[in-house]
Amino acid sequence: MGKLYLVPTPIGNLRDITLRAIDVLKEVDLILAEDTRTSGKLLKHYEISTPMQSHHMHNEHKTVNGLVDKLKSGMSIAVISDAGTPAISDPGFLLVRACVENNIEVECLPGATAFVPALVNSGLPNDKFVFEGFLPVKKRRQTRLNVLAEETRTMVFYESPHKLVKTLGHFCEYFGEVRLVSVSRELTKLYEETVRGTAKEVFEHYTNKPPKGEIVIVVEGKK
Repeated sequence: MGKLYLVPTPIGNLRDITLRAIDVLKEVDLILAEDTRTSGKLLKHYEISTPMQSHHMHNEHKTVNGLVDKLKSGMSIAVISDAGTPAISDPGFLLVRACVENNIEVECLPGATAFVPALVNSGLPNDKFVFEGFLPVKKRRQTRLNVLAEETRTMVFYESPHKLVKTLGHFCEYFGEVRLVSVSRELTKLYEETVRGTAKEVFEHYTNKPPKGEIVIVVEGKK
């Protein structure tokens, strides 16, 4: 039997990769990358020449069985995403589940995950929290927001820059304008920033200053 490794990659600053992650990526037989062009820059930076194969949300259903066969034949495979830890709002879960079902060893290395620094930076309670990732779209979004309006734990969301203002508007509507919110963007990068305030204040800030980059939103739970 081979072994599957889940290897976190930097969320921005290339120096945030671990020494063990570099070793694993050099030693495995194959690297599954969400976007081989993005990951290629990281591998080139660390002089990693391991073969890569594309593994993303549009093809992972079709490739899982073939990858399990490769692992059963003795190949060692690493999964990486464009940034952060695989399977956290990124591809990886389906292959891990298939490996568990087939008694193939799985090891996840510790490393970068965007929501952790955003949560700690927010100043909101982090002893108990719920990770929501990306909110659903269309009608399912309204249903989910109605449920989350009663959530008492701190909530963590991922959002794209072009949808941030719309989402903050929904938070004002469903959670109330005075609910505390913290928005972190471009974490570990040159223009990293965290904006904190009430939902209304943060909504107004980004309405007047359209955001760029990857975004994590941390929202206070209902009191």
